[in-house]
Amino acid sequence: MFAGQMTDLLFTEKDLVTSLKDYIQAEERKLEQVKQWAEKLDSLTSIATQDPEGFLGHPVNAFKLMKRLNTEWGDLENLVLKDMSDGFISNLTIQRQHFPSDEDQTGAAKALLRLQDTYQLDTQSISTGDLPGTSVKLPYRSTLTVEDCFELGRIAYSESDYRHTEVWMAQALKQLDEGEESSVEPVMVLDYLSYSVYQQGELERALDFTRRLLELDPEHQRANGNLKYFEYQLAKQRKAGEDLRYRRSEGAEPEREESEGRKGVKKDNLPEKKKYEQLCRGEGIKMTPRRQSRLFCRYYDNNQHPRYLLGPVKQEDEWDRPYIIRYHDIISEWEIEKVKELAKPRLRRATVHDPQTGQLTTAQYRVSKSAWLTANEHSVVDHINQRIEDLTGLDVQTAEELQVANYGVGGQYEPHFDFGRKDEPDAFKELGTGNRIATWLFYMSDVAAGGATVFPEVGAVVRPIKGTAVFWYNLLPSGEGDYSTRHAACPVLVGNKWVSNKWIHEHGQEFRRRCGLHEMD
Repeated sequence: MFAGQMTDLLFTEKDLVTSLKDYIQAEERKLEQVKQWAEKLDSLTSIATQDPEGFLGHPVNAFKLMKRLNTEWGDLENLVLKDMSDGFISNLTIQRQHFPSDEDQTGAAKALLRLQDTYQLDTQSISTGDLPGTSVKLPYRSTLTVEDCFELGRIAYSESDYRHTEVWMAQALKQLDEGEESSVEPVMVLDYLSYSVYQQGELERALDFTRRLLELDPEHQRANGNLKYFEYQLAKQRKAGEDLRYRRSEGAEPEREESEGRKGVKKDNLPEKKKYEQLCRGEGIKMTPRRQSRLFCRYYDNNQHPRYLLGPVKQEDEWDRPYIIRYHDIISEWEIEKVKELAKPRLRRATVHDPQTGQLTTAQYRVSKSAWLTANEHSVVDHINQRIEDLTGLDVQTAEELQVANYGVGGQYEPHFDFGRKDEPDAFKELGTGNRIATWLFYMSDVAAGGATVFPEVGAVVRPIKGTAVFWYNLLPSGEGDYSTRHAACPVLVGNKWVSNKWIHEHGQEFRRRCGLHEMD
């Protein structure tokens, strides 16, 4: 689920809380009636039982006793048995159809684990809500309970992710050791901990956790079995180590020195995922002071375009190779809200082009929801399209529709190309408009932390700024794909990211120009 839907869920939960409070008040009124009845009869029976015959000798008392026992106690019984929860249960039943599923809960947990890895966050910081982009004064800053930490570890375990199982079970155990009250038993946590560290090859630690578990529950069947197995495997491991040291001391097996190439991995040779995560954290940005000095800001009218001659737009160089430019104050607050309003009812899990089939499909590496808006459904979309055409000089008649995307917490899009490569000849065959020549990307929200657009091949980072747009060409003047434009959307750490983009295609372009500016050397 993403921000738009989750906002609706917040209001649904608020409505349920109101309904629950109404139910509580109804129960309190009922109990108050029962309490008043009990107090009245307690006083009456105390007096009556002191002299029963004298009390009943009064005809009114005799009549009222018959009436109470025949009628009023029956009314009280009906009051006590009356279910005051009907309204609340009915409302809850109606709303439950919109509640998140197990899959949604698992997805939210995976998003949290993804953020932990990308931004190198420790479990303590996440558990206490001490995240970058947040303030201790925020009224909605939240913390994780033992149950929450345990659930994150359990979900990681179900995915055979033993590293995350270990760190979150360890956090749950830490909070238990610090005295936090919880329905989660330490034995359950230690059971997961011992097995997860064993799966990572740490026999001694697995043995330590198992022994601690057995101190709490000496009859634990699985732990007793694991204890013997771990002790056997550790003894076997130690013997193998002793044999190896003996052979080396006898000269039978010389020790090997790691080559320089294996002692460490140069940063330039890091796997793409590591480069991507580094850039998301603001590390590894490759822009020398000399190159930086060649980037400028300017007022831009696209060679005295009639629409911008009297009111040029603010343009800023973001990067030189590939050439990425940003337009400031290029979409108004009203336009942003109207685009979001049009898109929200149609937001669906975002899709990507499958290079094998050429069809759109969902993918785990793109976690967002998107909708497509046509120019004829509202004037704001038509005006936005016209603005892109005026400022780029490119024909948008053959461009794809305006895509609106919403990235909630943890939402991301891993490194990809916007253009179709040579090994994807059918990437845009169904459109019949050629390859994607350029990308225009509006930022329709600020993001408290995370959510940058990064280019791992060149070390560029473009941060979201509400009301701005960035533009770059995906193809070289030769028509070949520009592989330096490979880019990604970093996971949103804190906040809510809205973007909209326009992919402009080759067909319909009689000539290419880079926004009226020469490409940087």
